Amino acid sequence: MHPKFFDVHTHVPFAAYEKDREAVIRRARDEGVWMINVGTEKYTSLNAVQLAESVPEGMYATVGLHPIHTDKSFHDKQEFGSEGKESSSLGEVFDMAAYRELASSKKVVAIGECGLDYYRLAEETKAKQYAAFEAQIALANELNLPLMLHIRNAYRDAYDILKTHARVKGNVHFFAGTWEEAKLFLNMGFTLSFTGVVTFARTYDETIKNAPRAQILSETDAPYVAPVPHRGRRNEPAYVSAVARAIAEIRGEPEETVLEALVANARRVFSV
Repeated sequence: MHPKFFDVHTHVPFAAYEKDREAVIRRARDEGVWMINVGTEKYTSLNAVQLAESVPEGMYATVGLHPIHTDKSFHDKQEFGSEGKESSSLGEVFDMAAYRELASSKKVVAIGECGLDYYRLAEETKAKQYAAFEAQIALANELNLPLMLHIRNAYRDAYDILKTHARVKGNVHFFAGTWEEAKLFLNMGFTLSFTGVVTFARTYDETIKNAPRAQILSETDAPYVAPVPHRGRRNEPAYVSAVARAIAEIRGEPEETVLEALVANARRVFSV
């Protein structure tokens, strides 16, 4: 099957889909969507790999440690479920050997989501975030896999770390910085992916219009930030079609041209 859309960052293994995961996957396939399920710590990374391996075509995984999970973090029921508080009660130290083993699956296409998150940051957690980020860059370098980056309120610091340590490229997921910050990553050869927010906010228009078409990707970050007309509901990969069409509209380019480019870009970046 040739995909019509590509959701490069979603979380179908999360607890939010516990009751209807198969139906969510079926709706995505009916829409012509391929997807990458993104790990956020050991448990969700393992689940992403297992789910990808259970589907013959069009589903892939990343494995990594989200920066907020390097320390005690908010317990997100959509991520871990109502009973999964142990997954967020203590910070995880990045285990290189364990993640290397997870990444041995042929369905793993990137390391992450990794990076820096300064939103509601306790200053003493910065060192933990840096250590985990640098270790995951080292693993990506070793395995020659791209990085799936999570960066929030920390674009300059993340850029400096990547410039120093990264020998691979990757994608800045849910890019929400300025055009000046976008150029830092674009000039290094990274791509930027955009979510359903672009269907109802104009904050990202400058970057979407100015970025080279070959360096833009589409994502949902489901179960979060559903696009119009699904805003306020649980998001899912099938809705990436609304994101892709919004990107085409913002760029003022033919929809077919942009949709084909978004798929081609994803397949190139993640070698699928």
